[in-house]
Amino acid sequence: MSRADLDAIFDADRALREAESRLLEGDPTDLLLDAIAEARALDDPDEAAARLIRLADLCAQVPGVAMIEGLIDILDDEDPQVRVQAGEALLDVAFDYYGDVARAIEARLEGPHRGPCMVELPFLLVEVGEGGTARLLKGFLRHPDPEVIAAGIEAAVEAQETSLAPELEKLTGDQRDVTIADFESETEATVGALATEALELFAQMDENP
Repeated sequence: MSRADLDAIFDADRALREAESRLLEGDPTDLLLDAIAEARALDDPDEAAARLIRLADLCAQVPGVAMIEGLIDILDDEDPQVRVQAGEALLDVAFDYYGDVARAIEARLEGPHRGPCMVELPFLLVEVGEGGTARLLKGFLRHPDPEVIAAGIEAAVEAQETSLAPELEKLTGDQRDVTIADFESETEATVGALATEALELFAQMDENP
């Protein structure tokens, strides 16, 4: 690498900051939503991921329900790196605009929407830790997709939402298979087994408050 290459990097960073500042001076909502749709339609997965990661950061800086919907759309991408960036951006927004984020999630549940975002959103709710988490998690436990239900069960345990025990009781006989990812490993289980294990953990919580 030569000094010219280093200067080119500095120039590119400066141009990026200036372009971002100009973009955010107005209301780029429609422009960003169009860009999300375009990125998700690209045939090149690397270029799509790069654009969506950048768009997640930009969307988080623009207030409004439409941008929350845009972030959830990015969170619905198949690329894990994209979902990580979108999840972090949506989490930042949720701390300031929890009500709007909760309503957007509720709308996806009512669909019911199917997609990668639905196994990410329960954990976002738990991390924010606002009131109404149990009510929304109940929606995930009633979702038709077993993988979404499994995420809801894990999130309920993480949040120690013992009030959801009656919902878990309804799932103990569910024999649908799900895959549980744990860092670099994956294990197979049934929805019923996960619900039963969660109930056992809830019982231990009640015994040792």
